Amino acid sequence: MYEPRTYRHWIKSQDLVSFNVIVKETDLYIRASANLKRKALRLVLKYRDILERYIERNPLFLTSLEPLNVGSDVPHIIKLMSESAKKVGVGPMASVAGAIAEFVGNELLPFSPEIIIENGGDIFLKSLKTRVIGVYAGKSPLSGKIGLEIKGQDTPLGICTSSGTVGHSLSYGKADAVIVLSKSATLADAAATAIGNLVVESSDIPRGIGFARGVEGLLGVAIIQDDNIGVWGEVKFCQTST
Repeated sequence: MYEPRTYRHWIKSQDLVSFNVIVKETDLYIRASANLKRKALRLVLKYRDILERYIERNPLFLTSLEPLNVGSDVPHIIKLMSESAKKVGVGPMASVAGAIAEFVGNELLPFSPEIIIENGGDIFLKSLKTRVIGVYAGKSPLSGKIGLEIKGQDTPLGICTSSGTVGHSLSYGKADAVIVLSKSATLADAAATAIGNLVVESSDIPRGIGFARGVEGLLGVAIIQDDNIGVWGEVKFCQTST
């Protein structure tokens, strides 16, 4: 099973306890009100086992670059990954990092009122106050200079990023960063990949924005290429520095 390790956003959260959970390709950076590393590890193992068992029986789920039908009697994480991929026209594994973050995050919420999980640039966020998420966009002059402001009342929220110039995850585009907001981190992850595939040059940014506007369940998107940026929906930037 392949889960791309790309880069870390920075999130202002000095009030929370930070810890890592790493299992094979899964590399989570978690912040919570207490050290929940043992619980988080058990959840990562649980969901990886579900995915690995399903892939063993259905190898196309791992390799397909197009949506797949999975039936109705599959585990919830498999179903949600498949449904999210269908909404945006990509393979189901395009949503795996966001899915792991979302499912682990939701199961940790009973033990902590605030949870931040980052999985290779894909974030599940539940906060009681406003948080600022630093935007990393490779060599773009905007990288590290702006942040996303997320209000606590708007969470839980998925904030997922795809890049055609940073990391080794598959993208057919050249955007430095495509950032997608959705109540579902699984959908946000799949959509970030799909939108990123459309943006080869800055003149493609409006096309990517138009695509995002047509996807039910997306709350906002930001597309960055070089010094060009396109924004739609519930995206609020603030100036910042790391």
